[in-house]
Amino acid sequence: MFLDYFKDFSTKKIVKKSLSNVKHSANDKQIKTVGLIIDESYFFEKESIIKELNQNGIQQENIKILVFRDKIKKNEVFDYPIYSNKDLSWIATIDNKEVNSFIKEPFDLLINYYDTEKTALLLASQMSKASFKVGFSSIDKRVNHFMITTNAEDYKIFISELFKYLKILNKI
Repeated sequence: MFLDYFKDFSTKKIVKKSLSNVKHSANDKQIKTVGLIIDESYFFEKESIIKELNQNGIQQENIKILVFRDKIKKNEVFDYPIYSNKDLSWIATIDNKEVNSFIKEPFDLLINYYDTEKTALLLASQMSKASFKVGFSSIDKRVNHFMITTNAEDYKIFISELFKYLKILNKI
């Protein structure tokens, strides 16, 4: 228990320090591939978000999902790559092959669909090679290029606002 708290504190400190060195690059690339990081600790509407993305012109095969959970049961089977705090090392790296392949994927758009700062989520978002990152305004401003102010439960509002601004930015 105490070691978990200390590990979380240590990795969060490393992640926050690395966020100060982030340089955002502007590009006019059209969005074709989308990565989606979801905190499934309290939000379970993965399929609904994918459906909304499909309705806005993103093809199903161009969407990849990474799911975070606070606790993972041993024999549970998942449809998507999943990780937890146990996959974090003490030096702020992730020890999960599926997560590392997701992070290395050069997505045109990364949707950070979580509104509570958790070290594992911040680390995956920060390490991602996505060219344009979108998330909630309640998260550290250095993680995302674009932030939307709403609640995570209001996924329809989030997606509609996202695509409204992507059209304005000529990304779709």
